[in-house]
Amino acid sequence: MRAYTHPGIAFGCDWNPEQWDPAVWREDVRLMRDAGVDLVAVNVFGWSQVEPRPGEYDFTALDEVMDLLAAHGIRANLGTGTSSTPPWLTTAHPEVLPVAADGTTRWPGGRQAFCPSSPVYRERSLALVDAVATRYGDHPALALWHVSNELGCHNALCYCDASAAAFRTWLRERYADVAALNAAWGTTFWSQRYGSFDEVLPPRLTLSTRNPGQVLDFHRFSSDALLDQLRAETAVIRARSAAPVTTNFMVTDHIRNLDYLSWAPYVDVVANDHYLDHRLADPTTELAFSADLTRGIAGGAPWLLMEHSTGAVNWQPVNVPKGPGEMLRNSLTHVARGADAVCFFQWRASTQGSEKFHSALVPHAGTATRQWREAVELGTVLDRLDEVAGSRVQADVAVLFGWESWWTLDGENVPSTAVRYRDQVVRTYAALRAQGVTVDVVGADAPLDGYRAVVVPALHVVRDADAAAVARFAEAGGTVLVTFASGVVDEHDAVRLGGYPGAFRDLLGVTVEEFAPVLPDQVLTLDTGERAGLWSERFAADPADAGTAVLSRFADGPAAGEPAITRRAVGSGSAWYVATALDAPDLADLMGRVLADAGVATAPDLAAAGVERVVRAAADGRRWTFLVNHAAADVTLPARGHELVTDTAVAHELVVPARAVRVLREEPVR
Repeated sequence: MRAYTHPGIAFGCDWNPEQWDPAVWREDVRLMRDAGVDLVAVNVFGWSQVEPRPGEYDFTALDEVMDLLAAHGIRANLGTGTSSTPPWLTTAHPEVLPVAADGTTRWPGGRQAFCPSSPVYRERSLALVDAVATRYGDHPALALWHVSNELGCHNALCYCDASAAAFRTWLRERYADVAALNAAWGTTFWSQRYGSFDEVLPPRLTLSTRNPGQVLDFHRFSSDALLDQLRAETAVIRARSAAPVTTNFMVTDHIRNLDYLSWAPYVDVVANDHYLDHRLADPTTELAFSADLTRGIAGGAPWLLMEHSTGAVNWQPVNVPKGPGEMLRNSLTHVARGADAVCFFQWRASTQGSEKFHSALVPHAGTATRQWREAVELGTVLDRLDEVAGSRVQADVAVLFGWESWWTLDGENVPSTAVRYRDQVVRTYAALRAQGVTVDVVGADAPLDGYRAVVVPALHVVRDADAAAVARFAEAGGTVLVTFASGVVDEHDAVRLGGYPGAFRDLLGVTVEEFAPVLPDQVLTLDTGERAGLWSERFAADPADAGTAVLSRFADGPAAGEPAITRRAVGSGSAWYVATALDAPDLADLMGRVLADAGVATAPDLAAAGVERVVRAAADGRRWTFLVNHAAADVTLPARGHELVTDTAVAHELVVPARAVRVLREEPVR
């Protein structure tokens, strides 16, 4: 690994000078300096400009761009340019184009018009990377290599013949012999037994539903195929340049095909793109969750926010603009949760193309705008926060997350398609947020040392080793909360026999005989007054008879009289189970009880006032408290230290204005 360094918190953007006359470039770099922009991504979509014809490279424009950045002291996040194929490639080699599950080809005219497993694409893309890395590998502007762009955003799942051949190779490496594959996929069902790997295809559309083990492995393969492209480009770069390498992940609600936990070891610094999604009921909670998950992918280390927006995006049904101060509030929420860079798509709003209505640091209306003034303000604030760079977020609670559970629980032929994996995780996260606690969102195999509580929401796919680690955590004094649909299947998507929740049955002291999901609009009530929905369960035996405390039972519905919430003492810790989807207020109240059981300090009143509180700490003991006020009223808190956003001393109390952010370098309150 190569260390990525930047002096303080980076302020950056994507710059696409190829869209503009070179006369505009000089104004751009001058304005970047005025705003404090110091990290700029270039050549992200540069393939057709840099290689206008096969094997003919023209670096004239990119040379000028890189030299301009160097001359103005702006660091380059240099793209390899491989993210979107030029027309000459797909014209000469139409076999490069991706194929959908129904067998139809997806044509050029958008972006990512390539199959990730295409040998032709691999050969031509690596030739481009080699040419770019050879020319700019030691350029004075170069700070960071940006491999491709949002790998797999549109083409993660390709079902063409090249993908089929690559899938069979992947399966041979995973299973060694076809008998092991048959066992893993349960191919005795529906007469699907394979006689050789050559008979295996991708899970293309069928008249019925598809083999779930095959679908799960195809997701794994598809994530690995794009990871292979990342690794291949990185290898070429490292032969030509000493600069660190990254790519922009998409840790967000609507991108589910890439297992970034498996990708993280192959980048020198984790970077993420995130946009508020106004199709969701609570976009700011999703923002905080995605930032915490990105930090978990980074192993707790600082990460880079590679893209977000100054205002509206262009790809939602209604593209909602940001209100006054919202851009700064969103940006500092990411910094609070571990980002050491705040970057935007893009620098200057395009006048043509698919993203011409996407917001930018320089909007269509120019610099005499609120958006531009807020961009300059953000640059000033980030300069004041430079001392925070390199510090780490403090959290007592971990939430376990896994892409395999996302792929399986949202699959075909499940007990209820109304139960969506990420929705259940974010609902549980929101309940923790309502208690005012900071959460690490980590993989199921992450170390659990140092946490007081571990929450396991709907973790459907669980390996034996990971279940054992959770049990050891509880035995050693930790508090565990498991929600319904967890532990049900193993890594092959095979149901664990003996009763649900499978891998966690012994830890929780419960055995469920039957799932009893309900229609999405049906309300369930518990005998202790809570309201719930979506899911209930029928137990094989009353867990109270085995020493597990039943805290609530279903008062109605298909599981009336059955346990809904249980708690079991485990070693010096405890294990809680929730067999339904509690309404948000009731889930938040339950979370408060669980956190009290774990000895975790909470701040529900602060959260109820609309304020997020997150602490970052440095190895030398310095601490910075981020206070993000989402509400329409000021909040006053006892405090002592130095407030960085306004650069003022705080002697006794700190006012966090409505819809504003304050960052306190702490001193003890006396």
